[in-house]
Amino acid sequence: MTTTMTGRPTRHSSGRRKRTGGPGARLRTFAGPAVLLALLGLVAAALVTGAPRLTNDLADRSLHADLAPLPHQVRDLTVEVPGGADGAAPAGAAGALDRFHAALPPPLPDLVDQRWQAGTVAADDVTASGDVGPLSEGGLVRLGLRTQTGLPEATRLTAGTWPASGPGQPVQVAVSQAVADTLALRPGVRLGLAAPGQAPAALLVTGVFQPIRPADPLWAPMPQAVEPLLPVNDGDPFVAVAVTDSAGLAAAGRAGLPVTHSWRYRFDHHRVDSSTIEPVAAAVGAARRTQWLPGARVQTSLDTQLVRFGEQLTSVRNLLAVVQAGLLASLLGLILLAARVAVQTRRAELTLLRSRGASLTAIGRHTLAEAALLQPAAVAVGALLALLIPGRDAGTWWVLPLIAAVTTVAVPAFAIGGQRHAAVVAGRSDLTRARPSARRLTVEATVLLVAVLGLVLLRRRGLDPGGGVDGYLAAVPVLLAVAVALLTLRALPWPLRLLDRAAAHARGALLFLGVARAGRGTPVTTAPLAVLVVAVATGVFGAVVTDTVARARDTAADLSVPADAWLTGYAFTPDTGDRLAELPGVRAVAPVRIDSNRPLRSGTDPQARTLGTARIMVVDAPAFARVAAASGVDVDVPEALRAAVRGDGPVPAVVSPSVAETVTGTAAADVQSRLYPFRVAGVVDVFPGVDLGTDRFVVLPWQALTEYAHTPVIPNRFLLATGDHDPTAVRSTADDGQRRWQSAVLGSEVDAPEVPAELLTRRAYRDGLDRTGANDVLTLAFTVGAVGGAALAVLAVGFAVLADSRARARMLARLRTLGFSGGQGRRLLVCELVPLVGVAATVGATVGVALPWLLGPTLGLSAFTPGVTAGWHLDPLVVGAVLGLVAVGLAVGLGVEILVNRRTRTADALRLGEENP
Repeated sequence: MTTTMTGRPTRHSSGRRKRTGGPGARLRTFAGPAVLLALLGLVAAALVTGAPRLTNDLADRSLHADLAPLPHQVRDLTVEVPGGADGAAPAGAAGALDRFHAALPPPLPDLVDQRWQAGTVAADDVTASGDVGPLSEGGLVRLGLRTQTGLPEATRLTAGTWPASGPGQPVQVAVSQAVADTLALRPGVRLGLAAPGQAPAALLVTGVFQPIRPADPLWAPMPQAVEPLLPVNDGDPFVAVAVTDSAGLAAAGRAGLPVTHSWRYRFDHHRVDSSTIEPVAAAVGAARRTQWLPGARVQTSLDTQLVRFGEQLTSVRNLLAVVQAGLLASLLGLILLAARVAVQTRRAELTLLRSRGASLTAIGRHTLAEAALLQPAAVAVGALLALLIPGRDAGTWWVLPLIAAVTTVAVPAFAIGGQRHAAVVAGRSDLTRARPSARRLTVEATVLLVAVLGLVLLRRRGLDPGGGVDGYLAAVPVLLAVAVALLTLRALPWPLRLLDRAAAHARGALLFLGVARAGRGTPVTTAPLAVLVVAVATGVFGAVVTDTVARARDTAADLSVPADAWLTGYAFTPDTGDRLAELPGVRAVAPVRIDSNRPLRSGTDPQARTLGTARIMVVDAPAFARVAAASGVDVDVPEALRAAVRGDGPVPAVVSPSVAETVTGTAAADVQSRLYPFRVAGVVDVFPGVDLGTDRFVVLPWQALTEYAHTPVIPNRFLLATGDHDPTAVRSTADDGQRRWQSAVLGSEVDAPEVPAELLTRRAYRDGLDRTGANDVLTLAFTVGAVGGAALAVLAVGFAVLADSRARARMLARLRTLGFSGGQGRRLLVCELVPLVGVAATVGATVGVALPWLLGPTLGLSAFTPGVTAGWHLDPLVVGAVLGLVAVGLAVGLGVEILVNRRTRTADALRLGEENP
């Protein structure tokens, strides 16, 4: 039977008519290359649609995790306005809770979950008087007042009644059980409450309550209404809040107490996702600028938090775009290679059809009909699989038709290109031209020029020029890798030819033949190596950036927790350190005191000139250094601090640059309301234990301070070197030290410390850095880059073997007739692939390592390393991984070669050579 391109039936010698096989039959005949091409299209479709969905899901989770623990001053929007002369709300305040809600800029009204209207007399502004509890003993009590919608429903009365103030009566208040027990209050007790310079207003306690849910956001602005603050040091006041009704607050205002009215709106963080960061932040900023009432101010920092998270997310999305561009470029190269292999396997068939008069258009239709049966369906399956990944749609569906078109048209395009000049006998295709064509030189020069221009723009503008991800700038690293790959493949044959000449003098033909084939640089074998360069560069780039971020975070952890653990509290007895050192698993202890926003003065006179405020850290420097060393933390404690001893003059201190600018000669630091003179002995940007990002700080050597007899420096932190310790025992011992100190200050026994001790290990802090912000997305980006790049690199090596398998089979068949064994054939493949794969992997690794250095700060990695500049770091394991990748690639190549040779007999290989030289 003869075959026609029209598919019409032909007559056989028997007289029967038979229809030629359709596209489905031909597809089954050449199923292998077609299925491989379909799988690559499926992976590309899944990557394009699935990776953004997973990115959105991780970004939304990270955003919700960041917003949930924020204090109410940051995450809620509160409108505050001071009361009038008599404490009354200003005109226009009636019905403001609903009116303000409706007037919030969109989309904020839909995000509000809870809202409250409140009136407050701040505890810091008033002082209570009476003859009960601490007041009868001369103690200082600051008692605030609060009225708020929803309070009666959030409480359960345990004694008395809820406040119901009336004209001419004392202000009726209710207090929590904890406040009542601390201040010895009960229904019927009368108190006075006065602002400075004002006559006291009369208060009457009418009820005692228990909050139904003490952790409810309703109580957030008035935590002292649930649990009062007890004095820790001598002279500290008791701080509590009593609740009243609207009439009582109005009466308090008429009595001269400073009243503030507020309207608070709490946003549900689950209704905010990463796609609405910009509009929500803009709306919050607009609400802050709105003049709600005369004299009103808006309290919130939600827009700042959203902008900070958005900057991180923008950086990581840009980085993900770079990684995706590398993976898609590698996949596109593999798709084109698969299409080329598919055409090569059918070259005899297509040449026969062409010789019988088939036009190029008919050849295109012939192969397009087969590809259209499988490739679009494979892309659709990849998109459907991506729907199984959690997350929001990222709007990347428009890319799917492009992928389907490329995978479908690739085979017809190569088939038409290969049959433009029909010939029964083809010339040798394994020789490198002395001079490349002008077209090839133009393409290579264009790629190089576009890559260099993109690098210049990228370093000037960054990955985010203001309008989101720029596709061209995100593709610059890929263009650089492609340009380097083209230059490498252009230069590679020349050193291989020199090696070939040296191999010609070696014994045996194995090395000579392998290097000779490698040095010919045929497009069949070099095209997969260009893909290998891009894939390896993408994987190594991801690995280097991941390691750079990890190292910077390690440094941040060492500076923030410069030992195995930080133990923090409010104040500990001086002997607490010795008791901690006796606990099992605690190897060393160093006491530390840190106070924020303490004044600096030009001298020890309280009236001396103020030099601003700073964070003051008092540290036993020798003990500090010992604990850090025992914990294996490499931190620098300056010699000036470690060598300081007690003397008559100012102690040496280490200060930040901003403090050094304001201190000339000597100065004095306020520690526990005592002034200690110091001189600047060193200037550092950061000091271990001082929070990263602190602009002004002073570090004093505890062992050199001349402490006052009755007011020694009291530690509020301990630096611990620990092993297998019991965290509960450590916290219990610390809390006992705080309790004993507080009992000594109050002159009466205290059951529990005011501020429970917290134990933060360096490991927990380091793990927390990986869980904050958009770090999950960052981890996804470079995990996908490293793993995907490695997998695609191995596939590229396999294609390098598969693409030339037919020619190699003919060569091995001829060599077997000369006595070559199967093992020698495999060693010949190794000799051929080692130079090519080794050079391509090395060049790709070099490009991947150089990209972070070339791109520099444009990557925005410092957004993921708090307080530490992310530099550039090369882990030796990356080099080992590249060598391992070469080994895996060679193993894959050998596996493909063995599989092909087992299915090809010597006679068949020689016969294939006759059909298609």
